[in-house]
Amino acid sequence: FSLLRKSSTHQQQKFEKQKKEQNERLLLYMLSLVAGTLGLSYASVPLYKMFCQTTGFGGTTKRLEDNEEAKREMLKPVEGSRILRVTFDGQVSSSLPWTFKPLQRDIKLIPGESVLAFFTCKNNSNKAITGIATYNVQPPKAGVYFNKIQCFCFDEQRLEPNEEVDMPVLFVIDPKFLQDPHLQRVSNITLYYNFFKTGEDDDHDLLRMQQLQESQSSDYPHYGTEK
Repeated sequence: FSLLRKSSTHQQQKFEKQKKEQNERLLLYMLSLVAGTLGLSYASVPLYKMFCQTTGFGGTTKRLEDNEEAKREMLKPVEGSRILRVTFDGQVSSSLPWTFKPLQRDIKLIPGESVLAFFTCKNNSNKAITGIATYNVQPPKAGVYFNKIQCFCFDEQRLEPNEEVDMPVLFVIDPKFLQDPHLQRVSNITLYYNFFKTGEDDDHDLLRMQQLQESQSSDYPHYGTEK
């Protein structure tokens, strides 16, 4: 009986040890998941933008590469093709005190034709604010053929207090758009932007910057001219 009792105790200790190790691994996994989720939340806008820009996922437009040969192949207007109409729209997140809207309601074009459009943006606050725009098109299947050559959305935009600027976007629709059987009846496309705030300069930051500049300037000797 003593041998059986020792064997049972040993198995129970082994089971408890394995259970403890499993719980520790589970706790480590959950902590890693929480940390990853928090990190992803801060980087979600640029990461999602980068993924969609590369793949055309979800109607996100693509960025035309700096390959001159690829540009020449794409920038060939298809004469006699059906005319497409691109409508523009935009908005800002609730945390961003900007006004953002297109300067033209729509533009008519043909695939392969480069087109320049403008949006106007104004910072309605008394602080300098930095924002970045995400973008997509409707219908989503058209996103893979909608290529931007130059766009304000490629980089963050910083507006001074009450500053108003015009933001250009130069784009082209790939002639392969006409060969896609899913888009044969599509002639209307909507280009849509949404601005998010990524940074803000408050009065404390400006005061600290001024103090830093003054302290740096005082570290250097001042030379004058004798009269």
